[in-house]
Amino acid sequence: LYPFFSSFLDLARLLPPGTLEALADSWLREDCPGFDYGAQVAGAAPFQAELWAKSPGVLAGRPFFDAVFSRLDCQVTWFLHEGSHLVPVARVAEVRGPAHRLLLGERVALNALARCSGVASAAAAAVETARAAGWKGHVAGTRKTTPGFRLAEKYGLLVGGAAAHRYDLGGLVMVKDNHITAAGGVEKAVQRAHKAGDFALKLEVECSSLQEALKAAQAGADLVMLDNFSPEILHPTAAALKAKFPGVGVEASGGITLQNLPQFCGPHIDVISLGALTQAASVVDFSLKLLAKCGSQKPSDIDLLEKEKM
Repeated sequence: LYPFFSSFLDLARLLPPGTLEALADSWLREDCPGFDYGAQVAGAAPFQAELWAKSPGVLAGRPFFDAVFSRLDCQVTWFLHEGSHLVPVARVAEVRGPAHRLLLGERVALNALARCSGVASAAAAAVETARAAGWKGHVAGTRKTTPGFRLAEKYGLLVGGAAAHRYDLGGLVMVKDNHITAAGGVEKAVQRAHKAGDFALKLEVECSSLQEALKAAQAGADLVMLDNFSPEILHPTAAALKAKFPGVGVEASGGITLQNLPQFCGPHIDVISLGALTQAASVVDFSLKLLAKCGSQKPSDIDLLEKEKM
C-alpha cells in the first residue's frame, strides 16, 4: 500500500451516496439510453465474474465501481484495498449477478475504475518524485478535469497522495489574469474578491511577475500563484516575495510535468500544481471476465492466468 493515508476507508466516506448513485445512473444512461440488445444474448442466469488488473498502477475508484453495479443489483467482493499497488496479472475483485446486468455494467464500471486508478497512479508518482527531491510541500491537481468525471478524478488525486486543490469555483477565490484585466488591476481585483469571499474563503492570485506578486500580497492575498515561470526565475522570485511577505503561500504552476517536477521544488515553494495529473494520466488496464454460473465449479487461478496470457 502507498502509505499516504492511515485508512483509505476515510476517503470513501467523503463521497456522498446520493452523488455516487446519480453519477452511476448518468454513466449507465449514457452507455445504454435505449434497448440493450446484448441482454437477449446473455440471458438472466446468475453468473460470477472476476476483475483482473492487467497493468501496473495504484488501485483507486472502488466506490464508483461499486455504485455502478449496485444500481444493477450486482454484488462486488474486493480482494485488494483502495490504494493497493497493482501488478499484472492481479485478481482484484469478484462480481456476482445476472449475466445481462454484469455485461450492462461492465464497460461503465471498468472505465470509471481505469480512469480513477490512472489519476491515482500519476499522483503517487508525482508525490514520490517530489519527496525524492527532498521537498516537503503539497503536490496538487488542478480544475483541468474531464467534464462529468471530476469527482472520480479528484478522488483519485487523494488516493494517490496528492492534494485535490479547489474542487470547483466556490472552493477558493482564485483571481486569474483575465479577472485582473477585467477588474482593471491587481489591487482592484483583490478588493472585489475580498468582498465576495469575506472571511470564509482563502484568496489566491495568479501573477506573472514579482511586481504583480508583491502587489497581490500587499493587497491581502493568502496565496500567490507564480504561473508559467521557468525554474531559473521561479525560485528567486519566490524568495523575494517570501522575504517581504513570509506568511503568504506560494504556488508554482504551468508547464510542470513528472519529468521536470524536481526543478520546481524549492524551499520557498509551498504548492506545486500539475494539470497533467488529470489531463495526461494514463489509465490502468482492467478486465472483467465471466467465469461460470453461480454454484458451478470455477476455474483455478492458474487456468485464469494462462487464459489472460493468450
